[in-house]
Amino acid sequence: MGVIWVLREVSCRYVETQKKFGRDLEGLRPILQPHNPHRSIHQTAPHLKATQGATQKSLRAAYYRGGTSRALIFQPEDLPSVRSKWGPLFLQLMGSPDPYGRQLDGMGAGISSLSKICLVQRSKTPVSHVDYTFVGLGIEKDEVDMAGNCGNMSSAIGPYAYNAGLLDREQYEKGDGPVTVDILNTNTGKYIRSTFDAVGGQAAVQGDYAIDGVAGTGAKIQMDFKHPYGSKTGKLLPTGKKIDTLCGYRGTCIDGVNPIVFVRADEVGIDGTILPNDFNKLSEKLALLEKIRKAGAVLMGLAKSEDEVIRTIPKIGIVSMSSTHKVLSGKTINSASVDLVVRFISDTQPHRAIPLTAALSTAVAAKIEGSIVEQLVSPDLVDPNAVTIGHASGRIQVNATMNEKGLPESATVFRTALPPSLQDTTWSRI
Repeated sequence: MGVIWVLREVSCRYVETQKKFGRDLEGLRPILQPHNPHRSIHQTAPHLKATQGATQKSLRAAYYRGGTSRALIFQPEDLPSVRSKWGPLFLQLMGSPDPYGRQLDGMGAGISSLSKICLVQRSKTPVSHVDYTFVGLGIEKDEVDMAGNCGNMSSAIGPYAYNAGLLDREQYEKGDGPVTVDILNTNTGKYIRSTFDAVGGQAAVQGDYAIDGVAGTGAKIQMDFKHPYGSKTGKLLPTGKKIDTLCGYRGTCIDGVNPIVFVRADEVGIDGTILPNDFNKLSEKLALLEKIRKAGAVLMGLAKSEDEVIRTIPKIGIVSMSSTHKVLSGKTINSASVDLVVRFISDTQPHRAIPLTAALSTAVAAKIEGSIVEQLVSPDLVDPNAVTIGHASGRIQVNATMNEKGLPESATVFRTALPPSLQDTTWSRI
């Protein structure tokens, strides 16, 4: 099934990763034109040539849900050979930039968790099956961001690789049963092990496992994140402290699966159980949290100045003790069913469900004595083998294992994924 978008006039600027991918993956980095904020929306970007009746080109793609996110998945070999076209192509497919924030010309839906691209190819290393690069697209702005990983979409990569025939023959010869796919995330240089069932030559879809934030049930996917810390700085606590002062507020800065800044909800004057629609009305509080986030980024060494801090890294989370509260579905979560409550903001948007990398990092922070998260987590865990985190759509359980040095060895979480609703897409030639 093909999906057609009309030719749109876009430019883009590329948000640099803070370290190179290396090897052949260096080729995944698009070379994009500088952003010109003064260019009229009606002017044609200098690197694009709009012609009346421009033709459409078909690309092989898959559209997957992974956890509580969705993305188009491509194999790099199917993309244009001229890599400078990748950024404009990705933006066009998502419908960005859109000053109205709706992305009606694309598949992004005006929400950061749905405005995503994944690139997957056979691995060049003997320790993983596939290499996976995550690309986040701006909504109102023309940003192409490869600074961090998306944990939720990571859960779709194993099933996609299996369905796309990217694994060794032995994986398919085993027939039905459990499949293990080792994944290298090139954004962070970290390894992820995905374990799921195969049925009839495809990754299983149907099952009885439910995750909050997604309607219905599906086949369970186990995600094991190896050494989930130091994704950008190489350190679990980049500032060397468990508590820092950020704009006059106490905060914990950790570099887990992705860098995170944690603050106490009560200290910044926000109800820790607030839902996204109400959160969006608190413009002054959102501005304060953005200021704290940028201060944390500079303190962690992620940027030299607050003006250089990118939109997605680090994320910021407000933490509160477990309490009885309603979530987006209208369901009431009892205080005894969660160990703490967290609300995350990414790209200035309050999340409707917790980002998976943020959930993993929260579980790690809960194991760091004296951190903001550890101070607020319940002393009597709902599950002694995991941290149960309350978020705007419900709950998620994450198991983080620390070594004798107090560093994370692994973090485990379970997700579901939905295989493709389309097998190719079309784009305007650019």
